[in-house]
Amino acid sequence: MKDKILSINLETQTAPIVQEVRGKDYIEYGTDDWKNLYPQFLIDLYYNSSTHAAVINSTAEMIAGEKLVIESDDENLEMYVKLKKFFRHANSKETLHQIVKKIAFDFKLQGAYALHIIYNKERTEIVEIHHVPVERVRAGRPNAMGKVDTYFISADWSNTRMNRPYPIPAFNTKDRTSASQLLYTGAYSPNMDIYHTPDYLACCNWALCDQKVAEFHLNNIENGFSGSYFISFANGVPTQEERFSIEQSLKEKFTGAKNSGKFILTFSDDKTRTPEITPISVSDADKQFLALQELLVQNILTGHRVTSKTLMGIDSKNGFSSNTDELINAANFYQNTVIRPFQTHILDTLQTIFSVNNMDLLVEFEQLKPITVQFDSKTIREVMTQDEIRESLGLPSLQEEEEVVDEKLSLAKVGSMITDDIEMPLYETKEEAEAEAERIGCKGSHVHTQDGKKYYMPCENHEQIMNLNKCDCKEEFITPNPCQSEYETLGTKIKDGREVPNCVPIKAKKEFTELEKFIQEYGEDTLEDWELVDEEIVDGEHQDFDFEKTLNDEANKKIELASTGTARPNARSSQDGVNKSFNDFYKVRYVYTKDNFLTQEGSTRDFCSKMISAKKIYRKEDILQMGKKAVNPGWGPRGANTYSIWLYKGGGNCHHFWLRRIYKTSLTNAKAKINSSQLISYTKARSEGFTAEKNDNLVARPPKRMKNNGFLEPR
Repeated sequence: MKDKILSINLETQTAPIVQEVRGKDYIEYGTDDWKNLYPQFLIDLYYNSSTHAAVINSTAEMIAGEKLVIESDDENLEMYVKLKKFFRHANSKETLHQIVKKIAFDFKLQGAYALHIIYNKERTEIVEIHHVPVERVRAGRPNAMGKVDTYFISADWSNTRMNRPYPIPAFNTKDRTSASQLLYTGAYSPNMDIYHTPDYLACCNWALCDQKVAEFHLNNIENGFSGSYFISFANGVPTQEERFSIEQSLKEKFTGAKNSGKFILTFSDDKTRTPEITPISVSDADKQFLALQELLVQNILTGHRVTSKTLMGIDSKNGFSSNTDELINAANFYQNTVIRPFQTHILDTLQTIFSVNNMDLLVEFEQLKPITVQFDSKTIREVMTQDEIRESLGLPSLQEEEEVVDEKLSLAKVGSMITDDIEMPLYETKEEAEAEAERIGCKGSHVHTQDGKKYYMPCENHEQIMNLNKCDCKEEFITPNPCQSEYETLGTKIKDGREVPNCVPIKAKKEFTELEKFIQEYGEDTLEDWELVDEEIVDGEHQDFDFEKTLNDEANKKIELASTGTARPNARSSQDGVNKSFNDFYKVRYVYTKDNFLTQEGSTRDFCSKMISAKKIYRKEDILQMGKKAVNPGWGPRGANTYSIWLYKGGGNCHHFWLRRIYKTSLTNAKAKINSSQLISYTKARSEGFTAEKNDNLVARPPKRMKNNGFLEPR
């Protein structure tokens, strides 16, 4: 008989399995127990091993550092300002360092990180970068050269039916046909060409063992700390086959970490035939568990290359205050051998992004410093000068600050002159005047002489100065129109160092096209107060099928409103209508999207460019209405100005299609929880079984993939 405290299968597969699967465009990445879910396995391991999680959290913080700093370069001031602006606004919601903190965590936990790269309209610069959780990324099949040129994103890879993977081109600065790309990278992993594995892979089994130990203790507590039992059956000696069957049944039901402390209940009408159950006490069980715990911690730390527990926030026997030297030495070792390679890899990636935008300045991490308690503040003030203390804190010396102030004073304006009723500054150098000119919105400089000495005034001439003062504004930023009559706003401009409306004559602005009028009137911005619960290529949906109404009707059948008396009709647009329970549950909208798998030939037609750049979402009925307007004249049958935009998009050879998005509002008044995925799946099935004439497959296809490339006759 084998005695077990824990039932841990030491053959558990923790190394990843990478394989191609027939019929799938992506490469699966998982284990035997976590099929195509290896990143999720690592996350589960992180959440269930306290020691493992402590190391990952501390390491990720060290990698991210205090902040990112740019090495000053006086010769490239414009580049410096541009990069500084990118630091503050890497995207509309995050700074660059906020993104770096996320990718540092992914890099340590997953061994890789991913960034969503977005170019400007001209594809000349990167305007935004977004963090993409690694667990949502899978690599597409490599090309003939073994290089992955497409990645797939899914919100949940455990359910790809409800969370269909969608492709995104791999980051490639030489091919910018797509407005967005995915940058997936990580450290080198032996025998791994497609994916990257974490540096602690060898200790995953120990982290898993730590998880099982925790489960064992938790179940012991829940079951009253009962011990193991010796079971004797007093009804004769069964056959060998029967004994084996009983043994296997008991093993399956009552062994293992999750079954610790459970009891056996038997029923018998004969006292002489009842099993005898005898408790067995394990000698020195407490010492065994302590030894196992120490072994687990040590092996997990070794797998992470940690030489000191204290560095990771794990208490040691000697106490924190007596381990200052150990902490400093361990921090230096860990910083140079572990943290620095992670940081170098991230910086190399960032430099690649910066180079696209012509921001090739040296960037470094400002390191986190370990806290020591060797000296108190009084002792430090007695033995160190102010400049030495400031240096230890990463601050410039007081002398350097004075020099900087003096330098700024030497560059200050030397006076001013009123010209054409406008007061303008004067500078001793041409460079200073031109810098000020750029700041206030003109260019160049010109010379003024006073008392026989030359001074430089911003702007090339006085006509530029007069134009600076022409705002033509009634009052700054009054809506709807901040400009005088016969003027309207077209963006903003800088005047006197301030941002003001840029007012232009109405006659100078071209008339809106039918398409521009439609986008302005019917196009909606992303629904901020609504949760995006589904996004899928339109498939099997006839133009007469009302997806939104059907979905809400089904929701009404499932929901029970609480009798709080607060339920009321939501504020809906005139376009939406009201469902029978007077509650907005779901909205269905469509977005104009490019098929990135089609090769771009020639330039993008004006209709498609404006639809994409507008970044709007539309109701189906409005898209159908668009087909009655000359939004893309000349691309209808035999050159007609109107045609079905719902089916044929931008016309023959077009590379675009409609993508369906389903949004859900907060169901605060609902007693019953609505299963959105089930409702959406049911509605999709209804749409595919709609009795109207079946021409709906065209909605999901770009004209380029249609018969005759979307034209009436072959070309």
